[in-house]
Amino acid sequence: MYKSKYLNELFDGVKTKYSNEPEFIQAVEEFFDSMDFLVEKDPNIEKSAVLERLIVPERIIQFRVPWVDDNGKIQVNTGYRVQFNSAIGPYKGGMRFDKSVNLSVLKFLGFEQTFKNSLTGLPMGGGKGGSDFDPKNKSDAEVMRFCQSFMSEFYHFIGPDMDVPAGDLGFGAREIGYMVGEYKKLTHKWGRVFTGKGMSYGGSLARPESTGYGLCYFVEEMLKTYKNTDFKGKKVIISGKGKVSIMALKKAVELGAIVVGMSDTSGYIGSDKALDYDEIYSIANNRGNLEKEYIKKHSDVKHSSNPNDLWKIKCDIALPCATQAEISIINAKELKENGCYLVAEGANMPCNIDAIRYFNENGVLFAPGKASNAGGVAVSGLEMSQNAMHLTWTFEEVDSKLKDIMVNIFNECYKKAKEFNVPTNLALGANISGFLKVYDAMIQEGVI
Repeated sequence: MYKSKYLNELFDGVKTKYSNEPEFIQAVEEFFDSMDFLVEKDPNIEKSAVLERLIVPERIIQFRVPWVDDNGKIQVNTGYRVQFNSAIGPYKGGMRFDKSVNLSVLKFLGFEQTFKNSLTGLPMGGGKGGSDFDPKNKSDAEVMRFCQSFMSEFYHFIGPDMDVPAGDLGFGAREIGYMVGEYKKLTHKWGRVFTGKGMSYGGSLARPESTGYGLCYFVEEMLKTYKNTDFKGKKVIISGKGKVSIMALKKAVELGAIVVGMSDTSGYIGSDKALDYDEIYSIANNRGNLEKEYIKKHSDVKHSSNPNDLWKIKCDIALPCATQAEISIINAKELKENGCYLVAEGANMPCNIDAIRYFNENGVLFAPGKASNAGGVAVSGLEMSQNAMHLTWTFEEVDSKLKDIMVNIFNECYKKAKEFNVPTNLALGANISGFLKVYDAMIQEGVI
C-alpha cells in the first residue's frame, strides 16, 4: 500500500494489534499516507523509532464512575483519559460524554489532537478523554453527581502543567462548571485546569464561536489562494446543528455565503435559496428536531429523514461538522457530481479514508480537521494564557488572534504541500507540518 517497506510493516502491526479499534486505525492510515512522502528522505525517523513511539499513547487512564440517579438507583459508567503525547507541552484536548465513547474513538481523537495542537504554534501536547455517560435527558442534578464522581478519580491526573481538558461532544459549559467546582473542592486550587469555562470564573470570550469561526477563516484562505475568490455568493452546505455547525453557519453568512443545506441526526433540509439562519439557530438552541421544526414555517424546502441526503445538494462548499465517518466514498462522489469543489472538516475525521483519497485525486480541495477545525483548541490555548496572566481580552482581540492563527496554519500547510510538489494536498501539508515539530521535540528529549 505504501512505497515505504518500513511503513507497510508498521501499519500491518497496527492493524493486527488494534484490530478492534477501527477509528484509531483510520487515523494512523491517513497519517501514514503523508509519512510515505517523508520517511525515505529522513532515515532518522525509522532509526529513532519516532513513529513507533508516536502511535502509542504515553498513558491511558481508565476508571469506574458510580453515581446515583434521581430515582435513587446506582448507575455505573466508565471514565477515560488518553494522554497521547506531551513532547511540546501539557496534554490538551476535549472531554466527550456520549454512548459512542470507547478507547478506539478516544485514541483516534488524541492522536489527531497531537498534530492539531502542534499546528497552532502554541505549547500544547495532545490528549482526549470522556465517558460512555450520555447527558441527554439527564437532570442537572444527575449530571452534577456524575461529574463529581468522575472528578473524584480524575483530579489526580490533571493540572495546568500536566493536562488541561476542555469541552467536546456532550461536555459543555454545564459539565465544565461542575468539574471545576469539584476540582477546586478536592485540591483547594482554582480551576485553571479546564478551558471552556464560564466568563464569571476565568473563561475566554469567543471560545464558543472559535471552532466554527476558525473553520471559515481557514476556508477563506483556501478560496483566496486556490480560486482567487471569497465566500461571497458561494453555496454552502453544513452538517450538524451543534455549536461548531451553528457558528460556522453564522460566520459563513457574515462573509457572504448562501447556506443552502443543513442536517442533524433527524434528517436534512435544503433549498435553492438561503436557509433562515434565525430559525435554525432557534431550533438548535432549543435542541429541536431540525427537519420537523424547520418545515413547520418553511414548507417549501427539500427535506428527508435521511441526513446523508445533504450531500446530494448542489453546492460549492461542504462543511461536515457533525461527527466522525459521516462522509463515505459514495457521498464524496455525490458531492463532486453536484458541483462541490471544496470540503473542509469542522468535525474530527468526518470523512473516511477512501473519501479523502477521492477528493485529493479528483480535484476537490480538501481541508483536514486537524488543520481546519483547530480554532477551538487555539482559543483554549489563549484562555490558558489569559488565566496565567490574570487578564481578560476583548472578543475582538481574541477573534483577531484566532484569525491570525488560522491563517498561519493554512500557510504552513500550503507551504509544506508545495514543498512536496502537491500544493493542493493540505492533508499532507497538515500532517507533515504538525509532525515535524513533535518529531524534533521527541528527538531532543531522548527516549522516554
